[in-house]
Amino acid sequence: MRVWLLALALDLFLGEPPNRFHPVAWIGRLLDAGRALTRPSSPRGLMIWGGLVLVAVLVVVAGVAAVASWVAGRLGWPGLLLEAALLKCTFSVRGLVGAAMEVTTALEVGSLEEARRRVGRHLVSRPTAELSPRHVASATVESVAENLTDSVIAPLLFFLVGGLPAAWAYRVVNTADAMWGYREGELEYFGKPAARLDDLLNWIPARLAGIGIVLSAIVGGPAARRAVADAWRTMWSEHDRTASPNAGWTLAAMAGALGVTLEKPGAYRLGAGPLPTVRHIYRAVAVVLFAGGLFVTAALAVSGVRS
Repeated sequence: MRVWLLALALDLFLGEPPNRFHPVAWIGRLLDAGRALTRPSSPRGLMIWGGLVLVAVLVVVAGVAAVASWVAGRLGWPGLLLEAALLKCTFSVRGLVGAAMEVTTALEVGSLEEARRRVGRHLVSRPTAELSPRHVASATVESVAENLTDSVIAPLLFFLVGGLPAAWAYRVVNTADAMWGYREGELEYFGKPAARLDDLLNWIPARLAGIGIVLSAIVGGPAARRAVADAWRTMWSEHDRTASPNAGWTLAAMAGALGVTLEKPGAYRLGAGPLPTVRHIYRAVAVVLFAGGLFVTAALAVSGVRS
């Protein structure tokens, strides 16, 4: 747990390393290089290629992480710092909050084009050029909610279960899904192994994140008990409205917690009420931070019981 807590401290106080030094950027380059070796093939062949590239990168990255963890374990406190720094690179709380606040700032000063650019660059992959201010706010809230799973809870949970190799194996799969998980062209087949494995790995973290959002609905709301009840009801009844088997849990919970509708045009509508505004982004961030704190507290409690 010392490594885990130190990694959280590094994230909150220092944020992300420069992109050219960030291990996730290196993973992206490895995945790109593997895909570049792929030759045109049948749908089945593309799925095989996608699976092989994913497994190859997984083996390399998890192997490097295992060696780094072994070395760190023999270096005393410098090794503790090394392992925490490597773990920190698998998740990002400060980066997520910072990206949301950048969009919020642009919306507050009335710069819709800049808000669209920022939400499209940092938070979502959907087209943003035609989004209204409220749809920009909705996309931001959705990203904050969904990233509680894959940018916070999942990598930390996998570290608790399997150490640095497991945390980095998760990050490889999640990165591959982000790069390849599209239903268009050859990626519909090439990216399918990554998408399916990402769905599997996020099954438990997404539901934990959804429950965390429900419990955290008390934050910043004028009617805390009603917000918790609305978050639970919306999560339970509407989590299956998204194409992803996992994303709907956090999205629906957040829609209920905020009393808004979250909408990805042409894909889904979750919750009841108006589309969100800037003030809802602030509250979504507060809810996610509180939920992250609940997860940390629960992990510390479980660790204390085990010891």
